Amino acid sequence: MNRNNIWVHLTIALALILMAAFAGGVRKLYRDSKRASALASHSQRDYEREPERESVAEENAEKAEVLVRFRSGVTADAIERIVQRLNDEVEDRIESVDGLDIIEDEDGKDTESVVAQYRALPEVEYAEANSEITLDDEDGGRKHVHADDELFFRQWGLFNSGQNSGKAGADISAMRAWAATKGSDQVVVAVLDSGVDYSHPDLVKNIWTRPPIIKAYQDDDLTSEGPVDDVHGFNIVDDNGDPMDDNGHGTHCAGIIGAEGGNGLGIAGVNWNVKIMPLKFMDSDGSGTTKDAIEAINYVIDRKRAGVNVRIISASWGSTVKSRALEDVIHKAYDEGILFVAAAGNASSDNDRAPHYPASYNIGNVVSVAALNRKDELASFSNYGSTSVHVAAPGEEILSTWLEHGFEEKKGTSMATPFVAGVAALILSQNPKMSVDDLRARLLQSVDKLPSLNGKVSTGGRINAAKAVSAE
Repeated sequence: MNRNNIWVHLTIALALILMAAFAGGVRKLYRDSKRASALASHSQRDYEREPERESVAEENAEKAEVLVRFRSGVTADAIERIVQRLNDEVEDRIESVDGLDIIEDEDGKDTESVVAQYRALPEVEYAEANSEITLDDEDGGRKHVHADDELFFRQWGLFNSGQNSGKAGADISAMRAWAATKGSDQVVVAVLDSGVDYSHPDLVKNIWTRPPIIKAYQDDDLTSEGPVDDVHGFNIVDDNGDPMDDNGHGTHCAGIIGAEGGNGLGIAGVNWNVKIMPLKFMDSDGSGTTKDAIEAINYVIDRKRAGVNVRIISASWGSTVKSRALEDVIHKAYDEGILFVAAAGNASSDNDRAPHYPASYNIGNVVSVAALNRKDELASFSNYGSTSVHVAAPGEEILSTWLEHGFEEKKGTSMATPFVAGVAALILSQNPKMSVDDLRARLLQSVDKLPSLNGKVSTGGRINAAKAVSAE
């Protein structure tokens, strides 16, 4: 072959390679755009369960889900007959609330029609749609103990010296509280969120592990294949025992409550010692539903009844849609002695006039939390309410743990909420048998009154950890 022919063949070969690469790229772009379109219109949950069968995921995503509570005295068999007669299916029974079932439509009706169908039945107390829930972030001379964690100087919510144009003393007085208690590994705080990175080096020692004497979690409706090995909590998105965070929000909230303090690494949590129970009901996009929130709370109640000392739920999410089913299960948590700390929301609005749930439920275990900036002012995004929002906490420029073992600053009432949940855990470290009513009262009495909060929160103040644990 002469030199000219060699160059001709090389040119043809190169052209063929480029054409193949271009065709492959087009196919990849087509697949990616198709998947992006599907993700926009269907839940992440369906794709994580059956990624290889998009048609099945689409079919499941279109099914209406409703929350139905049947009246007292209606038996499980009677419920099953009613549901079968309407060509529906009981997806899950919420064991903690008598008669509350999650029902999935099987014949293509829209959600409103299914709700109306059940509301019309004499056996039904109420029926409501399964609504969407979103995260409440924004894109947080006396004896004292100073944390040696390398990034502690950036945690103004724990110790505000006026750094970065802040106001000295505009913090939760954490260092004075630590002189009295740094927390206890006997107190369990459930973080209902996008999961938690339980391998994060600043969290790993404070992650809850199911003790061998506690049986694995069993919910026959969700886990038909048998008990779930809930070694570190529960993943409601995938119905399994791996609540690993793939969004970051839950990990951030967990770090505020209980990043290991005094280890020279990263940050310090409000509690240096505590146990964080991760619950994943939000997907990687930070989306969840009322149904999944209910199932997460139902899990916490089950673990409490099984002997786990879980006393606090931290809930940094919300919706403007009121759900009687969600309200009922939070009330059951109250009956079990579990405090429910919730974000007030980030719409700069008055919750007394336009409620934000679950923070606006009038239940004895609910504490609604507004957000402050580093100058002790109500954050511009924070919701408020002179009667329905109870207390404020740092919620802007809050540094905490993040994915890939990192640390990031975030803002929102999402960040303020775990500060209050963390202070509640400090109180319980000193008073492990304190009732939920007394715990809530202690929190709301332990505030620093602020002019900026007058008429904005019912206590008129910012949470003070030192007062809460009688360190001042």
